[in-house]
Amino acid sequence: MENKNILKLTAATFAIIGAGTIFFNMATEAVMAAEVGKVETVPTSYQVSDSVAPSLPAPEQKEVGGGEVNYHLKMDSLNTGAPTDVDMTMEEAAEAGAGYLRSIYGLDLEGAYVYMMYYPGTETFPRAFWSGDVLFEEAQKPESTRWTYMIDAVTGELFNLSYGRQLDANPPLGYDAALEKDYGVYAELARKKTEECGLIDGPVDRVEYNCQGYGGNDPDITVDVIGKRGEIVSMTFSRYDQTFLGLITDTSRRISESALDDLIGEVESVEFGQ
Repeated sequence: MENKNILKLTAATFAIIGAGTIFFNMATEAVMAAEVGKVETVPTSYQVSDSVAPSLPAPEQKEVGGGEVNYHLKMDSLNTGAPTDVDMTMEEAAEAGAGYLRSIYGLDLEGAYVYMMYYPGTETFPRAFWSGDVLFEEAQKPESTRWTYMIDAVTGELFNLSYGRQLDANPPLGYDAALEKDYGVYAELARKKTEECGLIDGPVDRVEYNCQGYGGNDPDITVDVIGKRGEIVSMTFSRYDQTFLGLITDTSRRISESALDDLIGEVESVEFGQ
């Protein structure tokens, strides 16, 4: 049993490295919380370039939710993937992502800088996807306020969303034991957001505590919203001011869990000579 737990943690770490995005950091928090037990803090981070991006062309004009929105659109300098004929174009993916940001965060992308990356799928997430990094400044700095999304490269289905910021305050980042039993305020926030945005198919059954962590200097808590039909959406909020920070959809969770199970099975087969 102990060996299997170690394998799960190792596989989860590979997921972070393979995807290189905050979304898998958030997913790993859930895995580590379940396998290790009382995890006091789980650092999260962004993979971004330390250098200033080159000058961008004139803003692209996109139709988002029936209104014209002007934003700067560019392939991220770190991108190595190339979309296929069946994948959405970068422009189409950016438009879909902008729609999710508008409907879930209420974000207006007027004047924003959108950096796109394409991933053909990895062993830990075997679905091709586009990710977008959205800022309101041209330079992609670690401390920049940003919104990030990950969508299916073919269908545009939402996998993950996140919001990251640098607080002007310095709140404690450590594990809050009381929240594990008394997380009602976050459960209510998650339930309301899920219902308002139609994030699951059908009514909400319950909301369960998942884990705690932090991104930068912003402490967070993640809860799982569980639908009557078994769907699970993981939602993260700031423990500092209860701001909604992000979500992992049920589809993303199922893809990640299936891939990790397959990876663990392969490792176990090698380890035990099967």
